[in-house]
Amino acid sequence: MADPWDPRQYERYRSEREQPFHDLLALVRPRPGMRAVDLGCGTGTLTLDLHRALQARETVGIDNSPSMLAQPPQAPGLRFEVRDIADFAPAEPFDLVFSNAALHWVPRHEELLPRLRAALAPGGQIAVQMPANDDHASHETARELAMEHEFKRHLGGYVRRPPLPSPVQYAAWLHHLGFVTQHARMQVYRHLLGSRDEVVEWVRGTLLTDYQRRLPTPVWDRFLARYRELLLPRLPDERPFLYTYPRILFWGQLPA
Repeated sequence: MADPWDPRQYERYRSEREQPFHDLLALVRPRPGMRAVDLGCGTGTLTLDLHRALQARETVGIDNSPSMLAQPPQAPGLRFEVRDIADFAPAEPFDLVFSNAALHWVPRHEELLPRLRAALAPGGQIAVQMPANDDHASHETARELAMEHEFKRHLGGYVRRPPLPSPVQYAAWLHHLGFVTQHARMQVYRHLLGSRDEVVEWVRGTLLTDYQRRLPTPVWDRFLARYRELLLPRLPDERPFLYTYPRILFWGQLPA
């Protein structure tokens, strides 16, 4: 499949997308000489911020998009790898597994979290932030459209993942995996967009990429036009437009 990720489209709302990263980073407890991994690092810009904030010995950013990592930042101890985070299984343990707005792309978290826990050294930390906006019209419209006959046959019946579990479930998983200290919450972020039309531009940089990479270009163009046609009447015609965006944040630390 072609790589649908466009760094320019994704970073169109860079400041709005960055705040959850900083909120997640605030949960991490820095230690000298840390070895960290950033799963789903995107362009690597925020991975550099993570690396510097921790003063880490080594930070590895991993993303499956060659486009996003076409021009990664450079710094001593910082490196990047183009590969699928779903296959993450390091030969050497990390002190921190960090993931900002990426793990919601990986299914079966009841299986994923034990694998991430196995990647941690004693005293290691996990810090994860994921969008949880599945019941918003922006997301429901995409699922509905994927079931229309014209697109369903091209998608092979594919529909984006089911909604994420609750923060309560993540807290329970962390507990049973031995994270003796933890934090889990849902946080609603408030984004003021110029108009409701900008919601389409927002999701083109994230959610809709999963459909775009599965559809031939002419069919994708019709999908996007139909998406806009269905979505906009479901949103209030306000300027500015309030786009509320819930996100799950959780952090945990193992005993040393």
